[in-house]
Amino acid sequence: MAIEVRIPTILRQYTDGQKAVEGDGQTLAELFDDLETRHPGIKARIVDGDQLRRFVNVYLNDEDVRFLDGIGTKLSDGDNVTILPAVAGGMV
Repeated sequence: MAIEVRIPTILRQYTDGQKAVEGDGQTLAELFDDLETRHPGIKARIVDGDQLRRFVNVYLNDEDVRFLDGIGTKLSDGDNVTILPAVAGGMV
């Protein structure tokens, strides 16, 4: 099963500069495990234990996985996963 994962600039150091990589898994958790085998260090930047890191947003086909089943969200062949760092800040 092929799933395209779009990688933000800040994490491309783990993917040799690639903007998108392919991964495999029945769930997001399995996908992140698969990515870790090919791109060591990336998983720790995305998840903390069994949850997404607080300042990382993950979208499955443009839908925020926090409103689905988090890292337990089921995947299908041809899905697109986008990893985005959360943006904070502004004027005080």
